[in-house]
Amino acid sequence: MAYQASPTFARSPNECRGSDHQLRFSERKGSGTGAGSPLSSRRPSIDPCRLVPMDKTMHIGGSDEFNVLFIGAGNIMFGSPEGPWNHSFRLEHKLGPRLKVVAIIDPAIERATAMIQKKRDSFVVSAYEKTRVFRTLDDFVKNMAPRDRPRAVVIGSPPMFRGTLQPGRDIEIQITKHFPGVPLFTEKPIATGPQYEIGDALAIAKQIEETKTICSVGYMLRYLQGVQMIKQTIEENNLTVMATIARYACAYEAIAKPDWWDKSKSGGPVIEQGTHFCDLSRYFGGEVVLSSVVGHSLEFDEKPGHISKMQIDESKIAPENRISRITSATWKYESGAIGVFTHCVALQGTNYSCELEVYADGYCFRLVDPYVQPILYIRAPGEDIEKVLRFPDDDPFFSEISNFIDVVEDVEESPEAAVILSSYEDACRSYQLTWAIREATERSRAGRLPMRNGIEAKAL
Repeated sequence: MAYQASPTFARSPNECRGSDHQLRFSERKGSGTGAGSPLSSRRPSIDPCRLVPMDKTMHIGGSDEFNVLFIGAGNIMFGSPEGPWNHSFRLEHKLGPRLKVVAIIDPAIERATAMIQKKRDSFVVSAYEKTRVFRTLDDFVKNMAPRDRPRAVVIGSPPMFRGTLQPGRDIEIQITKHFPGVPLFTEKPIATGPQYEIGDALAIAKQIEETKTICSVGYMLRYLQGVQMIKQTIEENNLTVMATIARYACAYEAIAKPDWWDKSKSGGPVIEQGTHFCDLSRYFGGEVVLSSVVGHSLEFDEKPGHISKMQIDESKIAPENRISRITSATWKYESGAIGVFTHCVALQGTNYSCELEVYADGYCFRLVDPYVQPILYIRAPGEDIEKVLRFPDDDPFFSEISNFIDVVEDVEESPEAAVILSSYEDACRSYQLTWAIREATERSRAGRLPMRNGIEAKAL
């Protein structure tokens, strides 16, 4: 038997509790990206010990105000019963009394005004006492005083209204025009428009890069402690990923938004929802050979696709725009590794069932339930028993916001410390993969229809 070096592992959460775990980002210049991995330059990582829970972090010191402009007053910005997202809440904890929300841009004026009033009635009133609401960004710019210039912009508007060069759906271009160089945090997916507009998103990515604008995209699962432990273990052992296997099963009973069930508006569940696990797959596997993507789907009009707990009337959606119930796809990475992905619209209740496996020689990493109570199972070389790590207080939504603010704060004094785990260009690649999966399943379905129609005709 060939000699097997002893594996090394990134430190577990309990091993991180040293005196340095709350150091400022600029004081930890060496903790950005592992040097051993050939993908290091394209797939940055963070020391898991830096991903401190929100209740254990400290506000960034200083007396200067930190102006933030919100684009959108919806659930992702202010929270909802459906999930743990709430960017305003995380910014309040990260910046403390320094936070000043100068304005909210949203055509739903009444909703935005109600959100501001709710904040003013709470202990964070100082962040919102001067917040104004505008229907468009142009309206804000026309009425903006010099003291209102944002230091960062958070984009949480629906993806169908961003990520393109089309007027009215080009908020990124508008922001870079009015506020060149001002850092952007934008939600994912970057867009949900038709496939031919992917070129628009790539053009936006190029402009962001050329203007050296800091931009972080909200693929928050990259900021999970478990994900970063996998990443660092791979890098420290100089491993080459052999395969990624991802499964995303949603609890469809709790999804009551009609647009979600209409792929002409949402892009479909893989593009709008499964994008998180397609992105994680790329994070570990590298770039995908898009022409290699093969997919199959289970559709609404096939017997196994009949589901009984939908909260919307699907008959109001054109048949060609109704979403798939099950989507399954495989592909090759440029490295030669294999990717596998399955999305299911099958579960009822409220809890999702999600899991990601990453395989390398001698290793299996299995991340389970990343949205609620992440658990990481690691099987190492020479071992039959998995090591189990639990992360009950992990909050990737806070970690992504906290990291973004750290980068913005430190960019001038130590630019080499800036680590963004998902750039706009990187997010474009994940968007391309989800579209490739949808396109592959639609080709497969089109090829099945003649055969299926022939079988049904014989049955008659």
